[in-house]
Amino acid sequence: MADANASSTPPTTMAAMLLTGHGGIEKLEYRQDVATPKPQAGQVLVQVTATAKNNTDRKAREGLYPTKDKGDVTSFAMGGEPTLTFPRIQGADVAGRVVAVGEGVDASRIGERGLLDFNLYADDRRDINLTPDYYGHGADGGYAEYIAVPSDQFHHVPNPALHDAELAAMGMCSYQTAYHMMTSAGIGAGERVLVTGASGGVGTALIQLCRVVGAIPYAVSQPDKADALLALGAEAVIDRGDLPTFVDRVLATTGGQPIDAVMDLVGGEMTNLFIDTMIVDMQHRKRYPRLSIAGASGGNLSEVMWTRIYLYQVQIFGVSHGTREEAEQLIAWIRSGELKPVLHAAFKLSELHDAERYFVNRGSNYLGKIVIVPDSQWESHGAPFALNAS
Repeated sequence: MADANASSTPPTTMAAMLLTGHGGIEKLEYRQDVATPKPQAGQVLVQVTATAKNNTDRKAREGLYPTKDKGDVTSFAMGGEPTLTFPRIQGADVAGRVVAVGEGVDASRIGERGLLDFNLYADDRRDINLTPDYYGHGADGGYAEYIAVPSDQFHHVPNPALHDAELAAMGMCSYQTAYHMMTSAGIGAGERVLVTGASGGVGTALIQLCRVVGAIPYAVSQPDKADALLALGAEAVIDRGDLPTFVDRVLATTGGQPIDAVMDLVGGEMTNLFIDTMIVDMQHRKRYPRLSIAGASGGNLSEVMWTRIYLYQVQIFGVSHGTREEAEQLIAWIRSGELKPVLHAAFKLSELHDAERYFVNRGSNYLGKIVIVPDSQWESHGAPFALNAS
């Protein structure tokens, strides 16, 4: 559905938050004289109304993606060459409206409200994505008033029940990562799935997606978030709590049945415990134990005995991003209302420093996603979801 307020003549300059180098939040510089991008052939120009914040923004800024030397300060370069150059506009999960189109794109798209598939795909393959990169890292993202993106990756979502901030909270960085964790491990109906880091963006997406495919999600989170996670679809909420009793508490919750697969965002010292929840009663299992890993919030190093992996035939899947097919399936579920937004709060773009501090120091009431809204869009798309909003 077209927006009557959409304009095909955007200003020549815009407000944006520029990342100027690796480091702390002082490396994020708010500018109001950044050149507005122009849509190239096959692209649309989107007026940004909301962009969800992801932990990868902080990790890329701080250079926390080492793949060789654990002490490296770097971003990832899966295609061989580093693509994060400075200055860079971060922000991957972009919602907004098309205001102009490039050559070869139908002008009828102007006015469409939509959500960005955040990937920078290296080729046209739909079933695999071997060199993941994304908007906000290898190309400018949504912490700005405008962004130019491929027309086929900006998906029309006309659902009037969703506010733009809520739509951004369902962005692909979290939901596609979650879904790819599940498809990699082949999660099926009736399987018991342990979801770690369950209160964050990927965790809340995993809980919903498990229910969509008929799997049974068990959430690992703090007890004071249990009611919200149960309402979202968790079968039960298990406190990380006392580590020596963790496995027993998981199995008590499942009635002694092993976990079929773990969707892990934590790593560190918990890895062995997660494996332990899957390798009980092996003679009665129907499938191999599976561990999908897409984060390391509990530590980047885990000590695991390889004999435990190969003797118990634990299948391990490293997950980063996802595929075009998965993105399109997610958009279909968002359009149909089968997936629901979990929006925590909105911040102004000019106050991104405050949002970063809040994100790092978030308290026990935090659940879901923070979104960043351009100041020029604040009254319509941000104010209703501000922390102090009634």
